[in-house]
Amino acid sequence: MAELEIKNLHKKFGKTKVLKGIDFSLEKGEVVSIIGSSGSGKTTLLRCINFLEIADEGEIKVDGNTIFKSGENITSKKMQEMQLLFGMVFQNFNLFPQYTVLENIMLAPKLHAKQKYKNDFKMKKEAVENIRQQALTLLERVGLTDKKDNYPCQLSGGQQQRVAIARALALNPKILCFDEPTSALDPELTGEVLNVIRGLKNSDTTMIVVTHEMEFAKEVSDKIIFMADGIIAEEGTPSQLMDNPKTERLINFLQK
Repeated sequence: MAELEIKNLHKKFGKTKVLKGIDFSLEKGEVVSIIGSSGSGKTTLLRCINFLEIADEGEIKVDGNTIFKSGENITSKKMQEMQLLFGMVFQNFNLFPQYTVLENIMLAPKLHAKQKYKNDFKMKKEAVENIRQQALTLLERVGLTDKKDNYPCQLSGGQQQRVAIARALALNPKILCFDEPTSALDPELTGEVLNVIRGLKNSDTTMIVVTHEMEFAKEVSDKIIFMADGIIAEEGTPSQLMDNPKTERLINFLQK
């Protein structure tokens, strides 16, 4: 059974159709990279999967359970439950400047625990201590234990993005999504972020990566999706798409 299934996903803004019927699936532990020119719909697709945007039409399933179907009412509680299934890493880090690295990672899980144990002080205290230990473990995983008390402004761009990855992992999402995670970084800092993503692949983390790093996509992906004008123009294994593209659109894109 696929861990994630996307069926006939459509999205428009005003009269502009951005997604025009997207279908794909992802198995547990797989990595799919989404490539394509600016304006092809890559980021909108990612935002619809994460419920940062609501699709106009289509269906989303996780582990065989339908979590979104167009036409159904979505309550704020259901929206929160759906969003917890996904972790999102943005282009520009989106860290809170007033909090330390450790506090940034702990913030969302603490808010979740506060809501869950609002009438049980003892359980809430225990949960916060567990959250702190998990945050420290995640910092070790991304190689930033020594930066736990620093503020974002004291970090390089690569370090900030690694903190953002740890923060996305803090709620134990089923699927981790990256929106061009290296686009805001200098070339010399790109490598450290890509190394963290490689490590996540080795730990069987299911991931969707919107990227412009073609060599990285070829190396780390189980499957690559090429989007153009709001549709999936071509998809397949890295060798199929990179070494033997079938469509003229993909050939031209790779040449550029």
